[in-house]
Amino acid sequence: MFPPVPPEPRRRPVVLSLHGDHRTDDWYWMRERDDPATLAHLEAENAYADAVLEPTNARRDCIFEEIASHIQETDESAPVPDGPWEYYSRTVEELQYAIQCRRPRGGGPETVLLDQNVEAQDEDYFALGGFAISPDDATLAYAIDTNGDELHTLRFRVTATGADLADVIDGITYGLAWADDCRTCFYVRPDDAMRAYQVWRHELGAPADRDVVVFEEDDERFNIDIDRTRSGRYVVIDTSSKMTTETWCIPTASPADAPQVVLPREAGHEYSVEHHVDADHDRFLIVTNADGATNFKLVAAPVGDASREQWVELIAHRADVRLEGVDAFREHLLITERSDALDRVCTMAVATGVVRDFTFPDPVYTSWVGANEEYDTTTVRIGYTSLVAPSTDFDVDLGTPELTMRAVKTQPVPGYDASKYVSARVWVTVADGANVPVSIVHRRDTPIDGTAPGLVYGYGAYEYSIDPSFRPSRLSLLDRGFVFAIAHVRGGGELGRAWYENGRLEHKRNTFTDFVAAAEHLQHAGYVAPDRLVARGGSAGGLLIGAVANDRPDLFAGLIAEVPFVDVVTTMLDPSLPLTITEWEEWGDPREPEAYARMKSYSPYDNVRDLPYPAMLVTTGLNDPRVQFWEPAKWVAKLRAHTTTDLPIVLRTELGAGHGGPSGRYRAWMEEALVLAFACRAAGVND
Repeated sequence: MFPPVPPEPRRRPVVLSLHGDHRTDDWYWMRERDDPATLAHLEAENAYADAVLEPTNARRDCIFEEIASHIQETDESAPVPDGPWEYYSRTVEELQYAIQCRRPRGGGPETVLLDQNVEAQDEDYFALGGFAISPDDATLAYAIDTNGDELHTLRFRVTATGADLADVIDGITYGLAWADDCRTCFYVRPDDAMRAYQVWRHELGAPADRDVVVFEEDDERFNIDIDRTRSGRYVVIDTSSKMTTETWCIPTASPADAPQVVLPREAGHEYSVEHHVDADHDRFLIVTNADGATNFKLVAAPVGDASREQWVELIAHRADVRLEGVDAFREHLLITERSDALDRVCTMAVATGVVRDFTFPDPVYTSWVGANEEYDTTTVRIGYTSLVAPSTDFDVDLGTPELTMRAVKTQPVPGYDASKYVSARVWVTVADGANVPVSIVHRRDTPIDGTAPGLVYGYGAYEYSIDPSFRPSRLSLLDRGFVFAIAHVRGGGELGRAWYENGRLEHKRNTFTDFVAAAEHLQHAGYVAPDRLVARGGSAGGLLIGAVANDRPDLFAGLIAEVPFVDVVTTMLDPSLPLTITEWEEWGDPREPEAYARMKSYSPYDNVRDLPYPAMLVTTGLNDPRVQFWEPAKWVAKLRAHTTTDLPIVLRTELGAGHGGPSGRYRAWMEEALVLAFACRAAGVND
C-alpha cells in the first residue's frame, strides 16, 4: 500500500520588503479566507492528516476510553455560598457541557440557571464567555460564543423562571458587571482588531441601540477588562498594555456616574486595585511596581485620594518573592505570591497585620485563591493541586488561632493510585548561568536509566506561568512509561518579573535556549532516551516549538505545535490583525530595524531551511482570532518543502472552532487522545 501523499499547495511568491531586507513568501495567499483555494487546501490537509494518523486510531480510541475512565462523568463542583444561595455546576454522563445551578444555602431544591447542553444543542461549537448574577439574585447575565471567534451574544435570564428577557446584545467580548440597582449591567466591546476598547452600560428593558459608552480606550496598545469588587461598592475598569496599567472606578450605587481614575497612567507603572472597607477603613489596596518594586509591593490609600503621598505600605518589595495579587475580605486579606517557581497563598489579618502561610506536602505544587463571592466572612476558599495530587477545594477558617482547613471537594479520579507516581523539581544550569526549574512526574516503576520515552512542555511568554497541576489525561502517558516534564523557561513568570524580562524583546532567545537545555538535561540525566523525547507547546508555546525545530531538530523524536504563533514578523507588521499593536511590547515593533532583525532571526516561518525535521503534529482553528489559521498552514507547507526526512508533518484544522480547539468535553478528550497517540507513535511506544 502506498503511503499518503501530502497536499502540495501552489506557490504564488510575494516579496515582502522592509529595511532593505527582502523576504519571499510562497504561500502568502493562504491568508485570503474567502479564496476557495484556501478552504480546499485546509480540507485537503485534514484528509492527509486523517490518512497519516489512521494507524494511531486504535490507540487514540483506547486513550480516549482511558481518559473517560479516570473522570467521574456525572459530578458536581464544590458549592460557592453567596447570600441565601450556594452556586455550583454539574456534569452529566454523555452530555458535553456543564450545567450551572443553585440551591438554598445548606441544601434544598435545585434551580437550573443555565444548561449549556440545551443552549448548544443546535450548535457545532459553544462556549460560555460570561456569567454574572445580579446582586438581588434575580437576573442572570450570560454571554455565549457559537463559532470560536470570541465574539459573544449577551442575554439576560430571570433566575426564578428560566425565561430570557427580550434584551439581546451582539458583538461583545469578555467582562460583565452589575450595578446595585440590578437593572444596569456593564459590558465590553472589541474594535475591529478584537481589542477590548469600550465599556458600555445597558439598562434592562431598553433597546440595545440606546446603550451608552461610559469608557473608551483610544491607545491601541491597551485592552480593557471590567469586574465588580467583592465589597460590592465599585465596578472596576482596568485598562492595560503589556507594561502599563490604569484603573477607573464607577460606584455601583450610582451607575450613571462618570468613571474616576484611581492613579493616572505612567509609562511602565503597573498596578492593580482591590477595595477594602470596614469600620475603620474605606481604602484601595494597590499592588504596584512603583519606586523600583520590580516584584511589586502592597500599599493602601484612601478611596478619595490614592496619590502616592497617601500610600501606606503593607507588604514591602522583596527581591526573591513576586507579589501577584490581593483579595480583600472585611477582616482578612488573602495574598498570592510566587517564590522558587511555586504559586502560594498566605493570609494577613487586617487588625494586626500578622501574615500566616498555608503549607502543602508535595515538593512541586500549585495553590490559588478559589471562588469567594462573599465579603463579610472569615471562611475563605482556596485550591491546591500538584503533578500527583488531584485538585482540592479547601474552606479555611481564618478566625481561628490555627488555620483550620476543611476539604470541601477533591477531584475524583476513578482508578487512580497516587502512591504509584512520583514528582520532583530539578534545576538546570544554562550557558549564561541561569538556573531553569523543570517539574517532572513519572511512575515509580519507570526506569530512570535513559530508556524511557518522554514529553516536555513549554510556553515562556507574557509572564504567564505553567504551574504544575494534575491532569487525568496525563495518566495515559505515565502508564505507558513516559516521563512528563514542564520546562519553566524564561519569558514566563515562575521566578518573578526578572524571569519574564529575560525572556522577552531582545532576550527572547533565552526562552528557546532554556528549553533546549532542559531537554538535554532530561536526556543526559537518564530521565528519557535520547531518541524518544517529544516536545509540546501551544500558541506562544507553539512559537517556542517552531524555534527549537529550526535550532535543534535532532533533539526530538516528535514535535506538537498547537495553534502556533510562527509567522512572527509578518503578523507583527500588520496592525489590522487582532492583537498586533498590543503585542509590540512583548515581541517588539518590527517597523524598527533592530526589532525587525531580532524577530526575523528566530521567527519559525522565516527560518525554515533544509533540515532533518522530526515528525510533527500542528493544529489550528479557522475562526481563531488570536493566531490566524494561515500561520500554521503556511508553516507546514514550507516545512514539507524543506525537510530532509520522510517523517510526517501533518496539519489539522478545526473548521468550526477557534484558539481553544473544539468545544465540549468529549470532543476535547478525543482531541487530547489524538495528540497523545501521536506522541506515543513519535516516541516509539507500542502498547
